[in-house]
Amino acid sequence: MKFSPKVESITPSTTLAITAKAKELRDAGHDVIGLGAGEPDFNTPTYIIEASYQAMLAGATKYTPAAGLPALKQAIIEKFKTDQGLDYAADEIIVSTGAKHALSSIFQTILQDDDEVIIPTPYWVSYPEQVKIAGGVPVFVEGKEENSFKISPEQLKQSITDKTRAVIINSPSNPTGMVYTREELEAIGQVCIDHNILIVSDEIYEKLLYDGATHVSIAEISPELKELTLVVNGVSKSHSMTGWRIGYTAGRKDIIKKMANLASHTTSNPAVMAQHGAIAAYTKEDGSVEMMREAFEERLNTVYTKLQAIDGFSCLKPTGAFYLFPNVREAVEKSPYNTTDEWVEALLEEAKVAVVPGSGFGADDNIRLSYATNLESFEEALSRIESFVKSYQ
Repeated sequence: MKFSPKVESITPSTTLAITAKAKELRDAGHDVIGLGAGEPDFNTPTYIIEASYQAMLAGATKYTPAAGLPALKQAIIEKFKTDQGLDYAADEIIVSTGAKHALSSIFQTILQDDDEVIIPTPYWVSYPEQVKIAGGVPVFVEGKEENSFKISPEQLKQSITDKTRAVIINSPSNPTGMVYTREELEAIGQVCIDHNILIVSDEIYEKLLYDGATHVSIAEISPELKELTLVVNGVSKSHSMTGWRIGYTAGRKDIIKKMANLASHTTSNPAVMAQHGAIAAYTKEDGSVEMMREAFEERLNTVYTKLQAIDGFSCLKPTGAFYLFPNVREAVEKSPYNTTDEWVEALLEEAKVAVVPGSGFGADDNIRLSYATNLESFEEALSRIESFVKSYQ
């Protein structure tokens, strides 16, 4: 049977593959510690669950507009005004079935065949695949470790061609946890203005910041950058609502209108009860967001030093998200394995610890560990990893 060339061009998610292998071992009775999770380990706050339940009892079980409930759009508008000082109108907002769907819809809307999208590495695993599905061409620019995995304006400028349509900025970053400063975004933004290229700003981790780091949306820097920027966000990470699948995009009304038209023929609307939950998330905050952030920061500060002490590991301390992204090249070179992917597979088979190889993020010498898990399990996982490393020395 023949399949679509666009679908054939994409590769499976590395994160999902390692999660599936870990589940297989667990089902076979093994004590596996998974550090691959891309979601908070807290339950959704009770007030959000209750609001969704009450909305369903009141009849919120039917279709909504494809671009989302007006009340949710208004809550998002107020959120942007409060957090970033940005003013958006209702026709500049679209609610999607998760931030991943929002990103996918953006690329399907703005790209023509062979348009290029600049993607800094390390990158979230789905960016290049979504670009390819939309007929575009991913162009990778290395965010060097010595520059905290961030690209420079000079690198961006050198990568722009007459086919460049957009650049992706993900701050705080998955997988590195690094955060762009206002000055860095201003410099990158000026390059985008000079070359009239769109900016897809993935800000899904904006509430998870540590060590005094602050989040700046590139759209808030100037009216010119706001015009060029499509801001993607959602409630998945900030409010532990990954399974609710509510994300959104804010940007130019002509682009948002086309995205809404696309949604009307693909997903119709995000689940109505989940939309009501998101309304509550943004209008009835009870301190849960900060409680979760503090818990993540405590875990980070506890495990970072222990991770750094493992022979052959080096790791920049992240200031956002909930991932550690150590370079393990030296540890791999001292082992019998030829690649980090082989090393990660052996770590799972022998030490029963699941981490995600950096190859899926465009960084072959690194691995990603999520501290969105309880501290006791994480510390046990580090102990197992250290024993695994020592066994080949």
